[in-house]
Amino acid sequence: MKEAKRTFKFATKNKGKFDEAARIALEFGIRLTHVKLDKYEVQSDDLQKIAAISAEQALREIGGSGILTEDAGFFIRNLGGFPGPYSSYAYETLGVNGILTLMEKISRREAYFACVVAYCCRDYTRCFEGIVKGKVSLKARGRRGFGFDPIFIPNEGNGRTFGEMDIDQKNRFSHRALAFAKFCRWSKSNSAK
Repeated sequence: MKEAKRTFKFATKNKGKFDEAARIALEFGIRLTHVKLDKYEVQSDDLQKIAAISAEQALREIGGSGILTEDAGFFIRNLGGFPGPYSSYAYETLGVNGILTLMEKISRREAYFACVVAYCCRDYTRCFEGIVKGKVSLKARGRRGFGFDPIFIPNEGNGRTFGEMDIDQKNRFSHRALAFAKFCRWSKSNSAK
């Protein structure tokens, strides 16, 4: 790991998301500080819009020169993209087993996770997206990660679910890792505040 030369605030109440993002950022010499904030979340089908508005609201609440937020969704092809940007709500109300019940008679199980990282400073808001494709497993496997990780098998990963991977294994190809890596490369080359 590189020594962090720059620091950014990351507003999320989800410690798992923070831990994953912080490890990715350190690989680029960037340190993230955890701002535990119930982010404002506009209801929208657009992850980019949700993340950008959340970042703008967080900057108004926290102040400072800039802040990061992110929003992610789990999109299942044969459920019309459900739960998509409503993944947190679907997880809280249906859970992993509820999604598996919805998928019982569905043989084509393609799905993807998407993440949008939004960076907001006084002058602008910029978004970075990461997508990882895979499929929904037949049953929950693994106790690591959070949310729908135990039922998502990425196309890369030797048939394991995200729930069966430790944080470093998941970060090799997760949607969050891809989005934060894009932010980190951009911030280094554009001298983000």
